[in-house]
Amino acid sequence: MTPAETGRKRGLAVVISGPSGAGKTTVGRRLIAQYGYERSISATTRAPRAGERDGVDYHFMTRERFLEGVRRGEFLEHSEHFDNLYGTPKEPVERALQQGRTIILEIDINGAQQVMKRLPAQDRFGIFLTAPDAREQERRLRSRRTEGEAAVRTRLQRAAMEIAFGRRYDARVENDAVERAVLEVHQLIQKAEARKNDGCGQA
Repeated sequence: MTPAETGRKRGLAVVISGPSGAGKTTVGRRLIAQYGYERSISATTRAPRAGERDGVDYHFMTRERFLEGVRRGEFLEHSEHFDNLYGTPKEPVERALQQGRTIILEIDINGAQQVMKRLPAQDRFGIFLTAPDAREQERRLRSRRTEGEAAVRTRLQRAAMEIAFGRRYDARVENDAVERAVLEVHQLIQKAEARKNDGCGQA
């Protein structure tokens, strides 16, 4: 049964992107914990890091299984970084939209562009997150201690290109302080939901 048949409004897919070190994962998880949004769990072929759990942090897959999913059209978006594949399973996002829930997608620039092409404009809202400056961005990247120097330098080099794409999003937020950024993003989502609901009411 469709939302129209039940009187339920469709949900909203909130795409949060930004260069490495912008803090999109931290902000996304705070939004989910504090405001009850649903989280889209990405799939990846990279090995789990210490403390990560399959189905909670990521859906960890072999490269063969991931590529099979791509062939079957199981991903809303997918891309490759540092020899690992990443993607957003389509079914959970579609289910959230059908059930009228807001779901958070923490994805990179390439993935966000795919989502914006594949989801109707009324079903998604893009937020581009940035660090206050290049120095702080580098400090955050190095504080992770999960990657070597070469990977850190590559991420920093890509950041300028990624920031240039920020103007294509519906809103930009500077993550100078996590709690302030989380509140600002939450308020932007509320406004987007209100606009969507108003539009549905007029249809």
